Amino acid sequence: MQHNPGFIALVESILPKVTEVSVEAYQADDSWQLLDVREDHEWLKDHLPGARHLGRGILERDIETRYPDKSTPLLLYCGGGYRSALAAYNLQLMGYTRVASLTGGYKAWVARDLPLVND
Repeated sequence: MQHNPGFIALVESILPKVTEVSVEAYQADDSWQLLDVREDHEWLKDHLPGARHLGRGILERDIETRYPDKSTPLLLYCGGGYRSALAAYNLQLMGYTRVASLTGGYKAWVARDLPLVND
């Protein structure tokens, strides 16, 4: 998908403030709660094993119900890492202290031929 210049500029402006975690670093650290912030139709097609779904459209509204402890380590992913970076930044603004974005998102996972599920 071709992203619009304003969207890219917004993401680039917040990226220095967001922790990014590589696929390999995620695989080596099982402390993360993996959150898929993609749209419902993307989640239903398939997703990363062990992920829970909390779409970008409702994330900020529902996160405190799902994860009331703001020190919970949350690793967010989307299709390519842009939406999850924005989501991670917003969660930081809400007081979450251990939140990160999966570098490259779903596409990075698929590029490594790692398993997907559609439960």
